[in-house]
Amino acid sequence: MVLKVASRGRAVSPFIVMDVMRAAAQREAEGAEVLHLEVGQPGTPAPEKVIDAAKNALDRDLIGYTDARGTASLRARIARHYQDQYGLPVDPERVMVTTGSSGGFLLSFLSAFDPGDRVALAAPGYPAYRNILQALGVEPVLLTSTLEHRFQPTVGLLERAGQLDGLIVASPSNPAGTMLDDGELAALAGYCTANDIRLISDEIYHGISYGHRAVSALAHSPDAIIINSFSKYFSMTGWRLGWMVVPEDLLRPAECLAQNLFISAPALSQTAGEAAFDCGDVLDGYVATYARNRRLLLEELPKAGFSTMAPADGAFYIYADISDLTDDSEAYCRRMLAETGIAATPGVDFDPARGHHFLRFSFAGPEADIAEAAKRLQAWV
Repeated sequence: MVLKVASRGRAVSPFIVMDVMRAAAQREAEGAEVLHLEVGQPGTPAPEKVIDAAKNALDRDLIGYTDARGTASLRARIARHYQDQYGLPVDPERVMVTTGSSGGFLLSFLSAFDPGDRVALAAPGYPAYRNILQALGVEPVLLTSTLEHRFQPTVGLLERAGQLDGLIVASPSNPAGTMLDDGELAALAGYCTANDIRLISDEIYHGISYGHRAVSALAHSPDAIIINSFSKYFSMTGWRLGWMVVPEDLLRPAECLAQNLFISAPALSQTAGEAAFDCGDVLDGYVATYARNRRLLLEELPKAGFSTMAPADGAFYIYADISDLTDDSEAYCRRMLAETGIAATPGVDFDPARGHHFLRFSFAGPEADIAEAAKRLQAWV
């Protein structure tokens, strides 16, 4: 018997960092040590108040389906966050709670784009954007950004991209950690408005920045789709909880999709997530740890031969040019893991055309691990 395999599944590229994680886990299972600089998740636990809220919910047996848009109390708390953090009023009716930001990307792409539409995004960029778009029959249009552009999209790049239906921006970005300032984001939003391009703003690393203020696209475009997550700043990666701020015209389509695809985000996580907004002191302490790790790598990696790096304004990544060291970032990362025990992500995950000359280090882990990794890299390279 030969059963059909859908072409969309064969066409989607792997999320390579997950393959790296599997190789690292296999090494650990064999008894070898691994320093995890590959995975984009905090090495810190969810705050105690979050854990306590989840325990209380379990004791009260409140674990069932919720409204597909999320609980009313969490949606109201998220809306208040925009007023507190950005000075932007948001109607809770426009907030949708999602199964991680991944659920938000799927809902936004499905509700905003049709097969054959063209959606622009910077390269290098988060690989799941283009992989999900391809699975849905939407064409990802990669904007070849450079360090001169801070690996971000520009109006000039958009003007050369042809007819577009959408633009995805991320500030801070993954993998480069670079940020758009208020003027740059305003220019991109204005271009999208003038050319009927749907703007999707990935803001999942807001709260994690180093001397730069994150700006929400809501400040410049009421028609933008905003996606955020509890996984990064709030240190709740495995809780699979995120949210969207949805423009009026997409509210009902996105809700109907959520009802059918997910029913609702996990109720336990929603209760815990509400408590996360009261943990600013703890969470800012985590960011201070990332800042120390960042400073250490920016000082020590050049001594190991990584002389050209993105500025890492936010998030917890260093995107390093390794063209002086190799032409094959995947093979280089495999060697690094085998010979030093350091797991890192090859740049081809983020930029299929030029990523063979780059790799990404995550500095979200324990300070001791980051320091040890820098020491080993200097000895190895």
